[in-house]
Amino acid sequence: MQTNTKLIHSIPVDELTGAISVPIYQTSTYVQEAPGINKGFDYSRTNNPTRATLESLIATLEEGAVGAAFGSGLAAIDAVVKLLQSGDEIIAVDDIYGGAFRLFTQVYEKFGITVKYVDSTEAENIFEAITPKTKLIWIETPTNPTLKISDIRAIAKIAKANRCLLCVDNTFASPALQKPLTLGADIVIHSATKYLGGHSDLIAGLVVAADPTIGAQIKFLQNASGAILGPFDSWLVIRGIETLPVRVKEHCRNAEIVAEFLNNHPAVSKVYYPGLSSHKNHEIATKQSKGFGGIVSFSLKNDTQEAAFEFVKSTQLFKLAESLGGVKSLLCHPASMTHKTIPEEKRRAAGVSDSLIRLSVGLEDAEDLVRDIELALEKIENSTRQKSELKKEIIVG
Repeated sequence: MQTNTKLIHSIPVDELTGAISVPIYQTSTYVQEAPGINKGFDYSRTNNPTRATLESLIATLEEGAVGAAFGSGLAAIDAVVKLLQSGDEIIAVDDIYGGAFRLFTQVYEKFGITVKYVDSTEAENIFEAITPKTKLIWIETPTNPTLKISDIRAIAKIAKANRCLLCVDNTFASPALQKPLTLGADIVIHSATKYLGGHSDLIAGLVVAADPTIGAQIKFLQNASGAILGPFDSWLVIRGIETLPVRVKEHCRNAEIVAEFLNNHPAVSKVYYPGLSSHKNHEIATKQSKGFGGIVSFSLKNDTQEAAFEFVKSTQLFKLAESLGGVKSLLCHPASMTHKTIPEEKRRAAGVSDSLIRLSVGLEDAEDLVRDIELALEKIENSTRQKSELKKEIIVG
């Protein structure tokens, strides 16, 4: 059975009514026949039929054993970190999502869990950083926002040789493009807010474990901590997943067109997109992914925050907002938005410059998106030219 067919028919028809759409079981509790005797559900924090369908679906898509749905992507990350104990160490990708960095450093470091940040685009860097205390390797691939690519299979071998867990944040690729568990990862997490939901109308997080024992631990933590995903939002994610392959294919097509345009524009200094042959790990991305995703980042030749601010305020179709992965195109300035919690020296070292702009390329016509970017870049160029001419006049005068 082909991927799209398998996906669509992994979403079950309701056995009770025959409803082709998964029912929303908007209930907090369930009537029991006798103490401890029920129909598999007793309280919706512990389990809910709509959420259970989503959890089974994401486990199937990622080819894992157990799925768990949480109230946000950060709640999903939090559950994975709770597998550790005081004294343990995490090795994390240096170009990490700002929310994960905040959670690691401002919450878990005070409980004795330390974190090392390395450039995971070279697997040897992880090998060199591992100590006997290392219990978890944490990578995003592609990363947010500089689209770095890490070799999942190579890092998985290092993790197993050192008895570490490997967790891959698969948010940017989604299982439509990449399946880390099949490459040797132990855990996959998603901000389902992004491509899985796909319509910018929910907040959700997902965890999938390859091993049933680890999956059982995650499910215990889900119930014990209570950061669950509600039934309506679970239904929204299921509905989003139904069209995931079709949407992601178009996101990729549009992003490739936008990346090529930016790569040839004189006002742009660098484009970050794994689909470009100039990308450092383009070949690895080609091997482990079916496509290169819908996110494109770039930095301006006028490498100032002022120029970046002017650009993000000048587009018409790309809307300035946090988040990504929705139908409508979005853009953000990571240094002042998604990654502002990361200290400046760490942020710059990871490649997040003051002029870096992240585009979430949506499903509009690519020609319109390119024109929108072109006009915004022209505005910056004109503004820079006018300031330069004014400066000359003042100096000459």
